[in-house]
Amino acid sequence: MSEPFSVRVTVRGYETDVQGHLNQAVYLNYAEHARWSLLQAAGISQAGLIARGVGPVALETTIRYRRELLAGDEVDVTCAFEWSDGKTFRIQQEIRKADGTVAAEIAAVGGLMDLKARKLVPNPQGLFKELTSDPGLFGL
Repeated sequence: MSEPFSVRVTVRGYETDVQGHLNQAVYLNYAEHARWSLLQAAGISQAGLIARGVGPVALETTIRYRRELLAGDEVDVTCAFEWSDGKTFRIQQEIRKADGTVAAEIAAVGGLMDLKARKLVPNPQGLFKELTSDPGLFGL
């Protein structure tokens, strides 16, 4: 398996709470930013998804907070897809400090929704293969 996709983010002061820690909700924003950055790097745009009549949906997300993040910290947010034979897929992510320390682990279950039928498409892996210009970014 290749290295997961990664994007660098700098923690901004306005994202912190009264203790000076990165606010817990912002971890989800960072994870979502990495997912959309991966899609963009793979040649998939929001407009392209809508044109195909599909959109990604989050079905479950779990965050394990490992170390605090403070304003000014630079972090790398990874993103790796794991496929099954069903309608869903898993996304494994880490938020790592510049020194390699894991600050958070994020595990998500997602799918692709048919925007007309309002149901999950039966083969999201196949649809991603059709849409992407770089299947390796999705582990395909």
